[in-house]
Formats: sequence, C-alpha cells, structure tokens
Amino acid sequence: MTDLSTSWQNAQIDIKEQIGESSYQQWFAHVHARTQDNSRLFLEVPDEFFKNWISDRFLQHITGALEKQGRGDVSVEIVVSAVPFTPVTLEIPKTAGPAPAGSRPVTPTRAANLNSQFTFDTFVIGQSNRFAAAAGQRVADEPAKTYNPLFIYGQSGLGKTHLIQSIANHILQKKPHLSCCYLTSETFTNELIEAIRFRSANDFRQRYRNIDILLIDDIHFIAGKESTQEEFFHTFNTLHNNHKQLIFTSDRPPREIPDLQERLVTRFSMGLIADIQPPDYETRVAILRKKVDMAGVRIPDDVIYFIAENIKTNIRELEGTLIRVFAKSRIEDQPITLEMTRMVLKDLLKESVKIISIEMVQQAVIDHFRLSLNDLRSSKKTQNIAVPRQIAMYLTRRFTKHSLPEIGNAFGGKDHTTVLHACKKIEERIHSNNEMKYIIEKLTTVLNT
Repeated sequence: MTDLSTSWQNAQIDIKEQIGESSYQQWFAHVHARTQDNSRLFLEVPDEFFKNWISDRFLQHITGALEKQGRGDVSVEIVVSAVPFTPVTLEIPKTAGPAPAGSRPVTPTRAANLNSQFTFDTFVIGQSNRFAAAAGQRVADEPAKTYNPLFIYGQSGLGKTHLIQSIANHILQKKPHLSCCYLTSETFTNELIEAIRFRSANDFRQRYRNIDILLIDDIHFIAGKESTQEEFFHTFNTLHNNHKQLIFTSDRPPREIPDLQERLVTRFSMGLIADIQPPDYETRVAILRKKVDMAGVRIPDDVIYFIAENIKTNIRELEGTLIRVFAKSRIEDQPITLEMTRMVLKDLLKESVKIISIEMVQQAVIDHFRLSLNDLRSSKKTQNIAVPRQIAMYLTRRFTKHSLPEIGNAFGGKDHTTVLHACKKIEERIHSNNEMKYIIEKLTTVLNT
C-alpha cells in the first residue's frame, strides 16, 4: 500500500487540475497535511471559514483524488490548526530589495490570484488611459499616501483589470512587507454568503480588515446587494480609518451605479476617480505591437495597421483578433500576410461595419434623455433640451460624413456655426466632466451595437 504522504502529494496534482490553479493556490496553499496510522489524513486550515469552505466545496475533489491513488480507504478530516498559521511569503524576484526587519509576509491567498504578466511594463499607455495609468503608478509607489481610494472606471475590455493588477504586482515586488488582497466583488459577495451560512462572519471580517491594500475588481456588482454593501461599508471604513490603500474598478463612475447606497457613492468619491476610454488608433497599434512582441511572433506592419483600423471597440477584441490570426498561421503552416488576415477576419469585419445615420443618433439621444424629436429640432434653450441637442450634433459629426450645414438642417435648420459651437462645447465638457464622458461613452456603445 502506498504511503499516505506520497499519495496526498500526488492527489494534490489531480485536485489542482480539477479546480484550476487560481482556486488551488487560493485555498490549498494554506493547508498543512499530517497523517496518522497511514489511514487518516488531517488537513489543517487557518480558521473555521477555511474549514467550512473547503469541506463544502472541495471535499469530494479530495476524496476522489485519493481514490485515484488507490487510497479510497483513507479517512479525511479537515480541522482548524491549533497553532496560528504563518502565511507563506510570495516569491519575489531577486531584483527586489529585502523586506524590512520584522515585516509581515504577503498574504498568499490573494497574491496567487494575480496574473504575473499584468504589470506596468506590459500596460500600453495612450491618450485614452494616460491619467488612470499615472494615478495607478503613483498609488503603487506610495500606497495610502496620495489617492485613497483610487476608483478606475471604463467599459469592459479596456484594461482596468490589467491596470489594477499592475498596481498589486508592483506593490508586492517593491514592498513585500505589505499584505495585498486582490479579488472581484463577486468573490467578496460569495465568501460573505458562505461566512453567514457557516456563522463565521468574524473570520471573514478579520480576513479583509487586517490588510494593507485592498483591490476589488468590478465593484459595481455589489449594487443592489444590501448585506454585501453593509459589510463592505464597514470594511471600507475600517481600512480607510487605519490609512490602508483602497483601489476599485467599475464599468461606470460611482454616481452612475444604480442601486448603490449613497454612503458608498460618497466614499468612492473621497479620493480620485479616473476613467479609461476606448483606445485611439495610435494606442491600438502600440497595443498590437506589444502583444506581438510578447508572443515572439513576427507580423508585417500592414497587418498590424489593418487590424488597428478595423477593430476599434476594446483591447480584448484586439487580442482575440491576433489569436485568430496566429492560429490560422500555425494550423495551416503559412506566413502571416495582409491577405490571410483579411480572410480570417472577413466575417468579423462584416459584422463590425455599421453605417450610422443622423436618425439613429437622434433616436439614441431621444431614448437616453426621454425627449421627443421635436425637442431636438426646436430652438428651446433650457438645459434639459439644449445639452442633449448639442450631444446629438456632436455624435452626428463624429459618426457620420454629413457636413455641418447638413447636420444643422437635420436639427431644425440650425446654421453651421451653431453646430460647430455645439461640438466644441461637448468636447470641452468631455475633458472636464466625468458625467459627460460617461454619457458619450454610453451613447457610443448604443450606436455601435
């Protein structure tokens, strides 16, 4: 019969394959195993929260993996360790300086969730994300000294996760004595539910209120979840009052998140709010070049320019397009050319080409602001009508090829100077007003969908 310690070592490989590297590192990196009589396996965990979570979600994986090792006879018991755990220190590259004496080790639970490729070096900076990137770098260099909290928002696929994880990776490398916790709001909610279910709320609170940096991705998902918002509110207050750094991402600014408690809106707004816009052409080219370099593949410039010109929505689609081109080249063993790229993206480009008319712009604005077409075409100068009219003119000029006089005519016979003034006015407000940025972003998404 195989030694139980050896069987457990082999079983862990199978468990990791079943539940994934991230989940394995998050939960099993904390497990200490000991055996008795070669027939009993005790898995020691830090607290009741870990015990309940692993028992509920992973016990079948554990026993199943042992059965594959021919040890279906083993009795598995998950117990809380009588000795406080010392967290495993995250491995830091040798270039990093030594941790200060007496410093605390990094919490491995959340560090394991980070993508090591998400760093500031691989984050391509352009006009669309320069402000957010600069803010992120500043916070990473001096946690809790400048912008606290830091709230980053933007559409899906624009690099928010890359940026927030870059901050975490930078802190862990340069300041390994700080405990850094990165997770999604969904994970936060799920763990809270489990804590309530197993009556281990105190363990949950200790886990999240005794850290130096808390980073939560997609924080908008806590909206409408009253218990989660209540718990998060107190977690936020505890950390902020103790001068700990808080960093969040969302698909919209705090004030625009529906069903989010006002007290959370005000707390998110206490620090710095930075947005990320869709990348412009130059940034898309730079992103593609970076991805190509990281992949170690040579691609002609005309292919990069072609993809950048035609894939405009977000970075995720740019990456997906490159993967399709790489796959075609490898599977068919042919060089990457512009013609091959055109063939690969033929169907995708057909779907992405959309002709936007003045009427479509007007309808989108009417629906958003709940106005009528007569309102847009009128000469009324009240704010609730004049501003939407200016937005509609701006979007029409941006998305159609109509001349200024043609646009003016479509809005009740306005002259071209009125249209030009409206466009300049909206452009100025986009750069100075987050709410206007969000409105334009949302209407742009509607028009391109």
